[in-house]
Amino acid sequence: MEAAQIPQQRGEQQLDHAVRYAEERHWDVFPGTWLEAVDGQERCSCGDIACASPGAHPARPDWANQATGSATAARRLWSKQPKASILLPTGRTFDAIDVPESAGFLALARMERMNLPLGPVTCTPDRRMLFFVLPGAALKVPDLIRTLGWAPSSIDLIARGQGHYVAAPPTRIGGNGAVQWARRPTTANRWLPDADELISPLAYACGREAAAERARRR
Repeated sequence: MEAAQIPQQRGEQQLDHAVRYAEERHWDVFPGTWLEAVDGQERCSCGDIACASPGAHPARPDWANQATGSATAARRLWSKQPKASILLPTGRTFDAIDVPESAGFLALARMERMNLPLGPVTCTPDRRMLFFVLPGAALKVPDLIRTLGWAPSSIDLIARGQGHYVAAPPTRIGGNGAVQWARRPTTANRWLPDADELISPLAYACGREAAAERARRR
């Protein structure tokens, strides 16, 4: 196993992962909501029965100020609430390009064949994939998509930057399962790619999926 890889090991808690993200990857982290058992069902700690992201959203409005890159501070935060989800603010050490899972795996296979540089990639229980790229992607992705011939609104591709966040493994979202790594953080992908390097295969895969969806609706 490569050094600095962040696998999920048996018996590890949220605290262990949060600390290692801060310590080994120098990512800012902050604790979010968590799942609680209520009348035999798992519900979000926020108390909203109709919560859109149960167990995986900020627990307080000033979450951006709460986020920390200190392993010591992360340990203290999760010691207070060990079940809290692990959330990572985007727009700091990385941005994230968010695409449908089917398009993401298609693009990932193409990127690997092309030997493109890749950073960590997550899969979420709601069938999304997030590709970690250098900060600044959210500002330029719309123009990059237009340059490739698509209208940004015509394809399901979202760039998450300043003011947004992503859930990190092994955070669980509702009863659908946990966020997982499609490509784990390792020493080999410590240096993140620029959005310019990945946008073509990602936009192509999303455009192909959008065309297929339009054809199904006819």
